[in-house]
Amino acid sequence: MLETFAPDLRAVVVGANGGIGGAFVDLLRPRGEVIALGRADLDLTDPASIAAAADAIDGPLDLVIVATGILHDATGGPEKSLRDLDAGRLTHAFAVNAIGPALVAAAFLPKLRTDRKTAFVALSARVGSIGDNRLGGWYGYRASKAALNQLLRTAAIEHARRAPLGVVAALHPGTVDTRLSAPFQRRVAPAKRFTPAFSAGALLGVIDGLTPADSGGFFAWDGAAVPF
Repeated sequence: MLETFAPDLRAVVVGANGGIGGAFVDLLRPRGEVIALGRADLDLTDPASIAAAADAIDGPLDLVIVATGILHDATGGPEKSLRDLDAGRLTHAFAVNAIGPALVAAAFLPKLRTDRKTAFVALSARVGSIGDNRLGGWYGYRASKAALNQLLRTAAIEHARRAPLGVVAALHPGTVDTRLSAPFQRRVAPAKRFTPAFSAGALLGVIDGLTPADSGGFFAWDGAAVPF
């Protein structure tokens, strides 16, 4: 696993208390040192907590995985039409799905090594693809994930100047059997409904295969590029 990374791997998983995040932690522990950050350690809506979590980590890192996201908050479900839009819910979706991960990138990218392959990846979603949007709906989730993709692509361009061997990418985990996907799992064939362990393992395989030429890209769990 992660054979293209150095043997003394140091990884950070943000969102370690979630289904996919926890699976990442379990799979990475045999491979090296894993720093698991959950809600008690880092609040994506609190910039100060993100900076403090980064400051608490000494030494360089090889891999940072942001395994976080929300489909909707407790005040309402996904917006299926324009009449469902609510400014507060939209703001919260962008705070958690786009702004928070971007601030994590700002705090953690400088901690990645520059002398060997490293990666900073964040979980996005295929529904965040503008080019792949054929059904509409889910305004906040789609838009905030699309924003995340653009933020990561922009960060990748800047990061390449400091760390030419580094990779920054957005990843689509597929439909995973977690609380986030529960509202729409009934529309997904059982064979395409993944366990967190399967999705995390597949994504680690994708990360292993990414090169600096792929930095700034958006990739699915099977390694296929997803259009922006």
